[in-house]
Amino acid sequence: MKRNDIDKKYHWDLGAMVDGNETFESIFDYVSDKLTTIEGYKGKLGERKAALECLKLVDEVSERFELIYIYSHMFKDEDASNGTAMGMSIRTDSLAGKFGAATAFLNSELSALDAAALDGYIADPEFKDFDFMLKEIVRQKAHILSDKEEKLLAMSSEALNTTYNVAHMLFDVDMKFKSVKKDGKKVNLTNESYGELLADGDRAVRKSAFNNLYDGYIEHINTLAANYAGNVKADNFYAKARGYKDCLEQSLFGDGVPTSVYENLIDACNKNFAPLHRYIGLRKKMLGLDKQHMYDLYVPIVENAEMKLPYEEACDIVKKALAPMGEEYVGLLGKAMNEGWIDVMPNDGKRGGAYSWSSYSAHPYVLLNYAPTTSDIFTLAHELGHCMHSYYSQKFQPYSKWNYQIFVAEVASICNETLLDDYLMKNVKDENVRKYLLSLRLNRFRTTLFRQAMFAEFEYNAHKMDLEGKPLTVDSLSSMYLDLNKKYYGADVISDDRIAYEWARIPHFYKAFYVYKYSTGMTAATSIAHNILANPDYVNVYKDKFLKAGGHKSPYDILCDTGVDLATVKPYDDAFKFFNDALDELEKLCK
Repeated sequence: MKRNDIDKKYHWDLGAMVDGNETFESIFDYVSDKLTTIEGYKGKLGERKAALECLKLVDEVSERFELIYIYSHMFKDEDASNGTAMGMSIRTDSLAGKFGAATAFLNSELSALDAAALDGYIADPEFKDFDFMLKEIVRQKAHILSDKEEKLLAMSSEALNTTYNVAHMLFDVDMKFKSVKKDGKKVNLTNESYGELLADGDRAVRKSAFNNLYDGYIEHINTLAANYAGNVKADNFYAKARGYKDCLEQSLFGDGVPTSVYENLIDACNKNFAPLHRYIGLRKKMLGLDKQHMYDLYVPIVENAEMKLPYEEACDIVKKALAPMGEEYVGLLGKAMNEGWIDVMPNDGKRGGAYSWSSYSAHPYVLLNYAPTTSDIFTLAHELGHCMHSYYSQKFQPYSKWNYQIFVAEVASICNETLLDDYLMKNVKDENVRKYLLSLRLNRFRTTLFRQAMFAEFEYNAHKMDLEGKPLTVDSLSSMYLDLNKKYYGADVISDDRIAYEWARIPHFYKAFYVYKYSTGMTAATSIAHNILANPDYVNVYKDKFLKAGGHKSPYDILCDTGVDLATVKPYDDAFKFFNDALDELEKLCK
């Protein structure tokens, strides 16, 4: 449909953020004018008065810039053919570059101050809004080099980061795949269409998609291996240059997360393969397969069980499911659903998928492309989790501390999904739908907790191999990946030869030690949801210690404040019990 043909009640109201072109231009001009003022503080941050003025000014300008930046990109996401919106987003992208350049001196100049000066700022009540930022600078001082060395690293970054661009040019532009025949017609195979084809009920379609996609990667495998090896070497170079033990320590240090969290995730999964292997075996039985292949792992094992609900009914279910969060929380969900916080329906030119995005000075927004499927009910709950997390963080933290880090970004959203899952299982009576919901839960765990942990273990091994002087070649990377695949998935699925090359098609590997956050996010969210359901008083702990926390301390410490310590076994015990209970019930229903 064209956007104008969709009922306005399904449109978000961006006017609550920026009320038109005149306001946009006014804020744009204000930000542009203030950049010179900000740059005027360069070389003065050792003076207490100047440092405080500068930090306050940067926050004030950043808060206003954030409004027009997010507004322009969300305006464009409504309909990419809107030339006005496209022009605004291009201009704010350009302004973002200028803003970054104007404020680039802040961290380096503050970190160059001696510890006594920084401690003095931190102890000063007038710097209260900036104390965590300054504590982080103190914490990271040991890894900040001299001006000359920092300049050399900055000069080398463009050359050393080309591997990321090479990978994406291969993935998105150069690589072509043989088409797949479906219902007698040729279907274009791309990285985007692959997931849909892999879930097709026709096994021949799945097999063809799997073989053709990996054949395309194998054609470029030597280039991909050399490129990834270069990426790993660059990671290790930066870590050693900054005095870290390894790249893992460097990557987690920035988030304030101990490396024991990463190691604990891998260890916990390695000790709990039994339920995953049981689930893989159950899939094989339910699909009636003599032999199960990797291309069989995404096809639904329960048919004709979709909950095809109109959007309004999906909203009602989500509010009922999240009732354990309390009346205030459910009331905020109602405001989001009825007061222009959500853009609901797909339209021509609209950005695909779903997201939640927010600026500090306006309520959060959610973009959906709602279709009447079970998956989209869960997507609604998921994105509203992000939305509420942002809302509470904005309300209870100053601008300098409101934005939470990626390490905890998925916790509130997956917690909402888990509460929705629990509600549906308690209220749905149709046995086939119950089977379907259980299979969705189990598959979410397989793909988010276990599969991402397998990716994390691959990254860990690859970086360790390079540090030990072992060459990263097609053979060494692929044989290591194939061994991991066999270990994680077990004997009830054939680890097809082509799956050995899956590492070559994971774009996240070019941002080292990122994927583990999906696994830890699901683990933490599951533990929190269980605590909410078991103890109504825990909701206040979750709200006060997590939802309202924003980024006022390290994300690891924020989770610990809720009673979830990812460096211990308890959160994983909770998660694996949740997985086991669902598996037990599905097995019982299937007898």
